[in-house]
Amino acid sequence: MHTTIDSPPPVPARRRPWWRRRWTVPLGLVTAGFLAFSLPPYLIGDRSLSRVPQPEGFDLHYPLLVAHVLFASVAMITAFFQVWPWFRRRHPVWHRRAGRVYVFAGVLPAGLTGLVIGARTPFGPFLAVSNVLLALLWLAFTATGWRAARARRYADHRRWMLRSTVLTYSIITNRVWTGILIIALPPLQDTVFHGDPDLMAWTISGLSGWLGWTIPLLAVEWYLEREVARRGRRTGGAAATRQERAVSG
Repeated sequence: MHTTIDSPPPVPARRRPWWRRRWTVPLGLVTAGFLAFSLPPYLIGDRSLSRVPQPEGFDLHYPLLVAHVLFASVAMITAFFQVWPWFRRRHPVWHRRAGRVYVFAGVLPAGLTGLVIGARTPFGPFLAVSNVLLALLWLAFTATGWRAARARRYADHRRWMLRSTVLTYSIITNRVWTGILIIALPPLQDTVFHGDPDLMAWTISGLSGWLGWTIPLLAVEWYLEREVARRGRRTGGAAATRQERAVSG
């Protein structure tokens, strides 16, 4: 982890417009579509519409689940604006305000409620461990990124917030893995799962839970390491050029 105090990188004179960035529009559409599908059932207050079964003997599960869904939705919306380069560059004041909303009205309450309901999941201990670890890392990455911004270590802030954002959106990749596993595993129910549908459901939930956040997090770590290596090559090349000029001069 880098600990140097650095300022925001200089902005080149010309930048690609936001609509020409390949990931901006798809990410916005995926976020809007996911929320449009997932959020409405939890705005009504009807437990029967919950997409997560309610564990027995824990009456607070549903209200905590509703709170988690609402706060996590705030985190997803504000995360999009946090990582949108055009918005961050053109509206730095609103970027900071959205960042505060992301931390204090999004990740913090969503992570804390997620810890509780994640530990009490009805899909077994394998998924429970994933849920708790995900919530702890989500809170830790966000808090570290927030502290880095407060200390004006903007490069560190960006790296930690990218990690936080990946975990924010991991609910979407979780659903993608769930769909893949629902298609792939049923033919194995009578052999691998001995005809037990509950065991297969636990396996699908557990695998999709782990794969949903570990693979994206590994991908963003690879991207960040590649970025550091690329910057190092540029710096080394520039230093070598300066040295050659000094020698020739």
